[in-house]
Amino acid sequence: MKKHSRLNWDFKSTALALALGFGLVACSDDDDQPPIVESNTIVDVASDNTQFSTLVAAVDQAGLVATLSSDGPFTVFAPTNDAFGEFLSDNNLSAEQLLGDPNLELILTYHVVGSSVSSSEVSPGRVNTVADFPFFVSESPNGTLWINGSARIINTDIQASNGIIHVLDYVITPPTQNIAEIATSLAEGEEPEFTQLVAALVRADLVDAFIGGFDDDLTVFAPTDAAFEALYEALDVNGVDEIELELLTNVLLYHVVPARAFSQDLREGASLPTLLEGQNLTVDLANLRINESGLVPSLLNVHATNGVIHVIDSVLLPE
Repeated sequence: MKKHSRLNWDFKSTALALALGFGLVACSDDDDQPPIVESNTIVDVASDNTQFSTLVAAVDQAGLVATLSSDGPFTVFAPTNDAFGEFLSDNNLSAEQLLGDPNLELILTYHVVGSSVSSSEVSPGRVNTVADFPFFVSESPNGTLWINGSARIINTDIQASNGIIHVLDYVITPPTQNIAEIATSLAEGEEPEFTQLVAALVRADLVDAFIGGFDDDLTVFAPTDAAFEALYEALDVNGVDEIELELLTNVLLYHVVPARAFSQDLREGASLPTLLEGQNLTVDLANLRINESGLVPSLLNVHATNGVIHVIDSVLLPE
């Protein structure tokens, strides 16, 4: 929000000054003064809208006011105050910590596209940002548009003199780890998860297949450790080392779709090709399942540089 300076003028002095000023203008023969043009840049529009006060404060803190007040054109996907509040809560951050984050400029510019993009031009797929990191648009079955599977576009086409604002209900951030790094970091965390998946990938020599960047699009349905333990019991083995290598490799490849598919991209009854040639997965949105394995609602759309991870509660077995 714009700050208003306090008024400490003497009323009579002010009235006299205004009267004198009016008289001087009225008597002046100089009528060639250029008209004052009211500014209506993206920064101005956002500043005049109370739901963007946190965004405006962040833009100011990051030193981006001049940039977003320039000719552009720009398209800003703008998180509301509530969006920032939810993001801060989810990440155990305070507003002060966010404003002091050395990556604040990167976070903000990740919401900006260096051209004018109307809502009719926003479509599923990759979008390059001025942060030099892409984000990814998905369309849910009901037609709602999402970014990176986490932020919903809730309002569109707010016009400014140098571009357009579309409104988000969450803050988006560029992923910094690939799929292999995410799985490994979780396996080594305080509450380890995916230890068995990582062990299986290592044994099958598939770790390198999940190291990549934004040009590598994969979707991994990642079984939990409990899911692997159930598999070991079903196969009557003690761990991944006792599973025949070709079978283990095929099972792992069967969990990978060669596309970046967020949960919003999935469609009821769809057949998804996998890296295991000739073997597809079936989507059951009604029951939130892939084949007979349940998707874990709280662990969908884990975004990586080279794709997306959805966590499942049982290991998928190819025919």
